[in-house]
Amino acid sequence: MGARSGVPADEVLALVDAVLREAGLSRAAVRSLGTLDARAAEPGIAGAAALLGVPVRGFAAEELAAVSVPHPSARPLAATGTASVAEAAALLAAGGEPGADTVAEPDAVVAPGMGEPVAPPARARAVLLVPKRKTRRVTCALAASVPVRSHEDAPGARLLPRTHGYIAGEPGSPPTIPTPHTTAAMDMHTHTDAHDLRHHGDAEVRDEKLIDLAVNVRTDTPPDWLRRRIADSLTGLAAYPDGRVARAAVAERHDLPPNRVLLTAGAAEAFVLLARALPARRPVVVHPQFTEPEAALRDAGHAVGRVLLREEDGFRLDPAAVPEDADLVVIGNPTNPTSVLHPAASIAALARPGRTLVVDEAFMDAVPGERESLAGRTDVPGLVVLRSLTKTWGLAGLRIGYVLAAPGTIADLERAQPLWPVSTPALVAAEACMSRAALAEAEHAAHRIGVERAHLLAGLAEFDEVRTVAGAEGPFVLVRIDGADAVRERLRSLGFAARRGDTFPGLDRNWLRLAVRDRATTNRFLQALDQALLMGG
Repeated sequence: MGARSGVPADEVLALVDAVLREAGLSRAAVRSLGTLDARAAEPGIAGAAALLGVPVRGFAAEELAAVSVPHPSARPLAATGTASVAEAAALLAAGGEPGADTVAEPDAVVAPGMGEPVAPPARARAVLLVPKRKTRRVTCALAASVPVRSHEDAPGARLLPRTHGYIAGEPGSPPTIPTPHTTAAMDMHTHTDAHDLRHHGDAEVRDEKLIDLAVNVRTDTPPDWLRRRIADSLTGLAAYPDGRVARAAVAERHDLPPNRVLLTAGAAEAFVLLARALPARRPVVVHPQFTEPEAALRDAGHAVGRVLLREEDGFRLDPAAVPEDADLVVIGNPTNPTSVLHPAASIAALARPGRTLVVDEAFMDAVPGERESLAGRTDVPGLVVLRSLTKTWGLAGLRIGYVLAAPGTIADLERAQPLWPVSTPALVAAEACMSRAALAEAEHAAHRIGVERAHLLAGLAEFDEVRTVAGAEGPFVLVRIDGADAVRERLRSLGFAARRGDTFPGLDRNWLRLAVRDRATTNRFLQALDQALLMGG
């Protein structure tokens, strides 16, 4: 356990109960609460232990620091000298011989149904059953002691070589759930990460006058007719927002009942709601893709697994790459930043009873005919489709999007929303963008984007140094250039902003994402790219 000062016992117990449920155990399974010795007398921890009828075991900081933990974090390391108080204390409290067998192997998978912890045998291994889970003020991990015989792995654990079946997230921190696949890799590394998941394209152009190829919002938007509709709504700001008409319009557009629709302050809010409102023991995000879903899951205390799609496979999805035990899977279609449009059948094949399948279709309206969309489907179990109106209509500053899902899921998400989460102007915009005229305009824009994308790709093909991801279908393309980070800086000096790729898991500093623009802008960019490449020798 780890807890801040002043945390009440019931808050500590609430997280303990959640961790026990995740492991399929009851309170009777608890033998002790382990923590930093300086926290052993903390009323919240001591009170929780008393209610559980177990002792508190305090460990010195140097004891905890000697324990290797599978999910290290920088903040507790700086404060206490151990990279995870909860995991280290759980492993020490579980017992076992000192040394290697006392420490959970980072690449061990604990099978369900192990039963309740037993008293440590003469030789035992402490195994982490549940990695650290967090609320705002409490952390908790669960470990048990299992017997080990000579030349035998711990019962219930399957140990694989550290590199088996993975693209490692970071040296020395192998994932915990092995999924050997040839077309993708599973990475369960969670809390220390080289990728800046909070970096977004607007940071590339903020406060500087650059031609913007970093942000995927369509240029010359919002259109005049939409600006006028939004402006007219300002006369009604004295009243609280009423989303019923906009909700009905979205439902009609997708031929769904209104109770399958939830309006949100952009897709970003939807990711936060999903992370906070839906239970998930083994969430998995398919990368490279938009990083906000994983960031939201992490912020909600989830340990997030990754399936990393590979360049040599064209960043295409193989449904078999997703672990069977994943109970929440997130994938984008078309995927940002690869611009790959996955077949709807491949994504639907990920659906399972008991699994939530989240499909981010923020850019689907930029695909002519919205082919491969799952929006409006009610036959796919656990399906949640997210849509954004900010990209095609230029409404990033207004924040408007929506969720399509089963009524029960919509109700769970709605309960997690604050009151009046979407403003009146945003609701008016949502209703307006569902009209037949607006949908026809969006379809025309999608065809225009396809023409301009082909022009950009033809120009990029002239450069031997540039390799593009094949089959782009979104309003952007992903390119690989050796030393792309340096090229990006040279492009900035020439007046162009490109989106860096190294903040996306599965990509590195040699990748850039380029938004599709009009032909004149593209031609100017291609000239600048030629100069930037020549400047690098």
